[in-house]
Amino acid sequence: MDVRSEQLVHAGQGAARDVVEDSWRRSFRTHPRREDAAVASVLGEDELRSYREGHALAPVMPLISDLLVQPASDAGTVVAVGDERGTLLWVEGDPAVRRRAERMAFLEGADWSEDSIGTSAPGTALATGSAVQIAGPEHFSPLVEDFSCTAVPIRDPLSGVPIGVVDITGGDLAISGYALPLVRAAVAAAEERLRTLAAASRAGGRTPSSAGPAVLSVTGRDHGVLRCGDRTLSLSVRHSEILVLLAGNPRGLTAEELADRLYEQPVPAVTLRAELVRLRKALDGFGAGVRLLSRPYRIEGLEVDSLHARAQLERGSHRLALNSYGGQILPRSDAPAIAELRDELSATLREAVVGSAGVDVLMSYLQLPEAADDVEAWQTALRLLPPRSPKRASVVAHLERLLRR
Repeated sequence: MDVRSEQLVHAGQGAARDVVEDSWRRSFRTHPRREDAAVASVLGEDELRSYREGHALAPVMPLISDLLVQPASDAGTVVAVGDERGTLLWVEGDPAVRRRAERMAFLEGADWSEDSIGTSAPGTALATGSAVQIAGPEHFSPLVEDFSCTAVPIRDPLSGVPIGVVDITGGDLAISGYALPLVRAAVAAAEERLRTLAAASRAGGRTPSSAGPAVLSVTGRDHGVLRCGDRTLSLSVRHSEILVLLAGNPRGLTAEELADRLYEQPVPAVTLRAELVRLRKALDGFGAGVRLLSRPYRIEGLEVDSLHARAQLERGSHRLALNSYGGQILPRSDAPAIAELRDELSATLREAVVGSAGVDVLMSYLQLPEAADDVEAWQTALRLLPPRSPKRASVVAHLERLLRR
């Protein structure tokens, strides 16, 4: 098979670029017919979630989101981050483009290596170990001809071995003059962050910041869990409520303001003061740089998963918001302000996901307990799923159970 001649006919242009010709040659070894090149392997939702949480790139996803995903949300492009084998772990960006891309299985959990789909920016960047741009007809698979993409491998800061790939996919904008420098800059920043984390890990946690920030998880939990590196602290419901409210009010709250938000009925000042004394003692024992200050009461050195989710929703990053959101905030809490935050975040997430997110994000949302009886959300998923999707049967069955009630 003369790959160069085939490329000329296919692309309708002059001689194929060497990187494209070499990639097509490799692709023909796996797929004698271009029409047979299609994604055949997609990770299940549970497997994908578990794999992503433990992947080396997970700690730098917030950084990549800030640098690439947010600008892509309304720019006609999507940003994909894959592992070293070409499996796409995160796909975010313009909702309309993401829905179009899903038709060719450009979605989270899909195998976009050259062995799977042939020539594409993510797979070819990993195959060559170099940054690459692939214009529409240069793709090996006819399924991908309407898209263009730019990808750069991301490397382990110590070994220099590729541990993943960062990609921008869309129309001509995805291979414009700014695309490659932009992706290179994001990858360089991510590699520097990984280098910093690796150095902190080697230092053995000698400073409060060496293991990264302390994170309080309160979504989908009856009580909060505070984590920093390999340290974990389970908190009472009341202490969890206090930390959520103080983290959401960085300027601080007076004792009276805090009490009004925590208790349904007035309580003696000594009751709240005793809780704060116990909380400060627990935080001091935990370390990690989390400090409870007073006059007014405020918290330093703490991140909260519910605040992450809210910030990502405000940026239009629905998938990342779902990754941060494990369910409703402290479901058993009856603190007035917590109940208000719980309802507000839950409603905002639902509106964003059901109203404008891609079907894969919507399917992830439907796994949350609060979505179990949401007929409209399940009907929306059924409408968005492709006719031959294997997920349709379970959605139909669930809807039938809801409607029988």
